[in-house]
Amino acid sequence: MTDTLAAKAANPKTVLNASVAGPDASEGMSYLDSLPRRLVTLYLPLGLILVVLLFPFYWMALTSVKPDEQLLDFDVYSPFWTWNPTFKHIHKLLFDTEYPIWLWNTMLVATCATALSIFASVLAAYAIVRLRYRGAQWVGGAIFLAYLVPPSILFIPLSTVVFQYGLFDTPFALILTYPTILIPFSTWLLMGYFKTIPFELEECALIDGASRWQILTKIVLPLAIPGLISAFIFCFTLCWNEFIYALTFISSTHYKTVPVAIVTALVDGDVYRWGSLMAGALIGSLPLVILYAFFVEHYVSAMTGAVKE
Repeated sequence: MTDTLAAKAANPKTVLNASVAGPDASEGMSYLDSLPRRLVTLYLPLGLILVVLLFPFYWMALTSVKPDEQLLDFDVYSPFWTWNPTFKHIHKLLFDTEYPIWLWNTMLVATCATALSIFASVLAAYAIVRLRYRGAQWVGGAIFLAYLVPPSILFIPLSTVVFQYGLFDTPFALILTYPTILIPFSTWLLMGYFKTIPFELEECALIDGASRWQILTKIVLPLAIPGLISAFIFCFTLCWNEFIYALTFISSTHYKTVPVAIVTALVDGDVYRWGSLMAGALIGSLPLVILYAFFVEHYVSAMTGAVKE
């Protein structure tokens, strides 16, 4: 006992650390052991988040299978359930409209615009982060500030440019204009991720005689795959859901994308085909749900940074 007190007196830091840490340092997450605490701090918040996030999908799915007489008469029929589901609205959407063509147009435009944006963003981000030249940081800041310009301001001058080049009412009008709102944010995102890659790897490759292009394609890009996936998800989602440009630059129903087509083609004056509208919105959101389900881990790792020295 005397030896222990003497040791503590000889090393006062031990006593200080023990007093600072306190009893909570050894408990960890033991405060969640009791059921009431788990209900209040874990299950209740998660349940509220799930309800808020999943209820729109439930409402779209329910509306798409409701009979016509149950869509608006909430006094007689329950708004949250139906005992007589029907697939009439879905059948009408898929076979009586051009919805498969609209879905293909959306996929084509989103894929091509995303590929162009990622290619340009990779070159721009690598040049700003790794190539030493005066004003590189100012260029990066200017590119990010371009992302803050609202698309609602740009679509009027861009429509003039699209019309003069003869691209109006074609998918190329969207493929070539979407990168104007995708490249700034993607470049800024990849700049942050490229900075986490140790520069010593590139120095060793330069000493071995590798070119900048070889370093980019064989060293940087393989290490930056989570960042590329994150930028791809952002660009693809924005292209898939974009409305203003698609409404302005495309007038033919045959070339419309899903967000614009289901609003313009499934609404007759003041008559809304709610069943087909909700079915179109639900089916149109499924590709994005699948995309996030497969790549959510890479997306999170890109947000937190994955390559460390």
